[in-house]
Amino acid sequence: MSAQPISTVAIIGAGMVAKTHVLALADLQEKVRLGGVFSRTAENAATLAAKATADCGYPVATYPSIDAICADNTIDWVIVLTPPNARTEIVSRLAAAGKAILLEKPIERDLEAATHIVETCENAGVPLGVVFQHRMRQASRDMAALVAGGDLGALAIAEVIVPWWREQSYYDEPGRGTYARDGGGVLISQAIHSLDLMLSLTGPVAEVQTMAHTTILHEMEAEDYVTAGLRFANGAAGSLIASTALFPGAAESITLHFEQCVATLQSGELRLKWRDGRTELRGESTATGGGADPMAFTHAWHRDVIADFADSLRTRTAPAVTGRDALHVHGLITALLQSSDLKRAISVPDLKD
Repeated sequence: MSAQPISTVAIIGAGMVAKTHVLALADLQEKVRLGGVFSRTAENAATLAAKATADCGYPVATYPSIDAICADNTIDWVIVLTPPNARTEIVSRLAAAGKAILLEKPIERDLEAATHIVETCENAGVPLGVVFQHRMRQASRDMAALVAGGDLGALAIAEVIVPWWREQSYYDEPGRGTYARDGGGVLISQAIHSLDLMLSLTGPVAEVQTMAHTTILHEMEAEDYVTAGLRFANGAAGSLIASTALFPGAAESITLHFEQCVATLQSGELRLKWRDGRTELRGESTATGGGADPMAFTHAWHRDVIADFADSLRTRTAPAVTGRDALHVHGLITALLQSSDLKRAISVPDLKD
């Protein structure tokens, strides 16, 4: 049997999550080779390239511009790690050059801008994937299989809690927690992972009623505390609490109450409490970055996202989370914030796959 072809990727952006992607790529040398990196700050690009060279064990170059990546015929696809407000122009140039794209969440700052990016890639015929690594945890996969199998019965209630903590120094970085750069606060930057995973298990939310708030614990423009009631399209009810102001921070959780079982996803574990008295525990406990260190989590989930995207390009199939898949959580976040602004219940956009 011949070996699978190795694809070559470039990274755009050298922020805190870039090191996680480099570690993931170092584990995937039989699938993917990191050709080079680009950052608008040359010093940051050089630092990241040096780390990548050390971690991967082969030379990793720096690119002088995004145009240089577009013109490099050896680059098969690109991982984009920039802040959300820089995405639209970058994606347009990459798509025009025929480069497949894997985007860190969120796609962009709001639903309209995110939809524009998705349609840009669709119109250019280039694959677009989004990094929602919580779906790649084994416990999440086990939960998805149980839901699909139907043994749990109908969903009655969904509870999502994201009780995180961020130091003020986190928000002192220019642009962080602003609408202009990030598109908002805890919802689009942190809770988006749990909300995406929830939607993949529950199906769409039809209506929300929200209070979003900025506490005295942070100096920032956008929200650091959100509480909301949810009504799902399938008739289930739900609740959401999401914050980066809950010191000292704890792991996020999703608890789903079904007719036959109560299932909780937390810290990489799946706890099942069957109504007939059985209990099960699957997966293993891991750190999730809910405390003061936002990078306190394993790179294994990113590795699985990257491996899945590389395989999808090779087999010409859809990645685990496409750009259009990711629009659903953008639509939910948009409705949550609108509900708080208007102080009333809001219908969630009915987005088609």
